[in-house]
Amino acid sequence: MRIPSLTTPARRVGAGLAAALAVAVSAAGLVASGTLERSVVGRDVETPLSAEALRGLAPRGAKVAAAADCFACHTARGGAPWAGGLPLETPFGTIHATNISPSPQGIGGWSRADFHRALRDGIAPGGRHLYPAMPYTSYRGLTPEDVDGLYAYLMTRAPVAVENRANTLAFPFDQRWTLAAWNLLSLPATVAAPDPGRSPLWNRGRYVADALGHCGECHTPRTVIQALRADAAYRGATIEGVEAPDITPAGLARMGFTPHGLVGFMRSGLSAQGGATHQMFDVVHFSTQHMGEADLTALSAYLFDRDALPAEPETPVAATPAAIPAAVAARGRASYAGLCAGCHGGAGEGIPHVSVPLRTNAAMRVAGAGGLLRAILAGLPAQRFPGNERMEAMPPFAALIDDAALADLATWMRAEWGGQGRAVTPDEVARQRAGLRADASH
Repeated sequence: MRIPSLTTPARRVGAGLAAALAVAVSAAGLVASGTLERSVVGRDVETPLSAEALRGLAPRGAKVAAAADCFACHTARGGAPWAGGLPLETPFGTIHATNISPSPQGIGGWSRADFHRALRDGIAPGGRHLYPAMPYTSYRGLTPEDVDGLYAYLMTRAPVAVENRANTLAFPFDQRWTLAAWNLLSLPATVAAPDPGRSPLWNRGRYVADALGHCGECHTPRTVIQALRADAAYRGATIEGVEAPDITPAGLARMGFTPHGLVGFMRSGLSAQGGATHQMFDVVHFSTQHMGEADLTALSAYLFDRDALPAEPETPVAATPAAIPAAVAARGRASYAGLCAGCHGGAGEGIPHVSVPLRTNAAMRVAGAGGLLRAILAGLPAQRFPGNERMEAMPPFAALIDDAALADLATWMRAEWGGQGRAVTPDEVARQRAGLRADASH
């Protein structure tokens, strides 16, 4: 029996598919090889720094390290300084911060150029791609002088012989070569230049916020591939189950902050809008309290999009109470009197050195109720703030209030003190309970 041969059109289709496949394979190979990587690192950093230069640059680097919040991420709870190990939960698994002390297990063998490429291009020695949990997408905007200072500071710390902990990521996210494609899609090709149309204060603030402090890494929502959404910068996101609020000018005003008030909050972690908690407490404790007044002022000017701060502090605009059903208000007010008023006051005024005020608290005015619900369910630890200030521990109330009652309580508080008319639902409370149980099981 004779088998019919392929027709000419069929042959052409087959050849076209084969060519397309060859092109795709070649393109994938180019991406994976790093040939298409875009570096912003100059050739001048190939020249090593002398020991004397390292010692001279280290004081500058200490300031850079504080502003960049390096210690908080690269020191595990109870662990040795700079030795890594801190876990970061991502949608794809757990990533552990690495040892950045000058030991063989850390960056002791890294050259000046290695450090620049890791910090600004996301590529470690040997062409090993770093996961963008290390915010090289933001650090890309650092000046070479600041990177040199940070390198000098870290290289003059005490070496710590601690091995890096393995990440636990699902396939294919455990394949580092895939990050070459991520960089091609997500890493800015260029570094922002100063805007000549804005003041030096605003431009410095942009550098502090966007590069040094990498504020957008927590406060900007992400795409499906976990890249920062440039069209929604600083509009808020959720990090490890905790809301990082909208810090655009409108978002800050909605929370009750003013430019001078934000400077004070970043310096001390306390304000009429409440106390810094969760990751933000670490930011204040390890980073912003150590920043100079000029940089904090610049940061506030940029976030409020102003070329200068007002000469006199402004008065925050109080929220107008929102109308909610009378029955919900009555139940919420009763729960507040029984569970909260003893520490936070009958009118939500708070008690100095014990509890923060609630009637001006940002948690009542942000879009989502998740942070408030988690605080009520899980409580908060006692905390010490700069200036010998402190707040006492808040106990967990998960066992003392059910989902419906907590939904009413949160709805009333947010309506009364935050002007929020949207009802918090029992389902929202249930999801927060489930999230806290999942966190406790890890």
